[in-house]
Amino acid sequence: MPEQSNDYRVVVFGAGGVGKTSLVLRFVKGTFHEIYKPTVEDTYRQVISCDRNVCTLQITDTAGSHQFPAMQRLSISRGHAFILVYSVISRQSLEELQPIYEQICQIKSGDTQGLPIMLVGNKSDESQREVAVGEGEGLAARWRCSFMETSAKTNHNVQELFQELLNLEKRRAVCLQVDGKKSRMWRSRDRLKGKCDLM
Repeated sequence: MPEQSNDYRVVVFGAGGVGKTSLVLRFVKGTFHEIYKPTVEDTYRQVISCDRNVCTLQITDTAGSHQFPAMQRLSISRGHAFILVYSVISRQSLEELQPIYEQICQIKSGDTQGLPIMLVGNKSDESQREVAVGEGEGLAARWRCSFMETSAKTNHNVQELFQELLNLEKRRAVCLQVDGKKSRMWRSRDRLKGKCDLM
């Protein structure tokens, strides 16, 4: 297990063009760009609440291709939580997640029980589907991870995706937060409700 620190590291994997960067930018900056630009690796940061303190949500947006196996292994070994993204209009993008999931299991010593992993079907706004909702749900059940469909374009389930991922973390209490100034309010809400909500 990675050591606990002030960073909570989320790694986003998936084939090229499935919308990984679009999901991250929609979440972090609230923006969406139609033009596709391949990513090598980018890191985005957002302040969140962690064990009732302020810490940094560090989101690593990985390369869509598998040209950088060493970077991929390092991202997995350092990651606390994982988002595995496919496009609902590309069955191949779903199939390409299998070796990544297997590598996560291998590097994390096969102990994915309790490891926060979200399987995400992006581009749910598209009408020309190759992957039905039930197929994504079935694979998530086999992998014992959570599942959600999203659309970075329409902002459907983007905030919910990251909140649900943090809800899966059992080793420490992490939840979304807009900025550090709200930490006192978050602590009082946390005490009152015993769980985290989106702000």
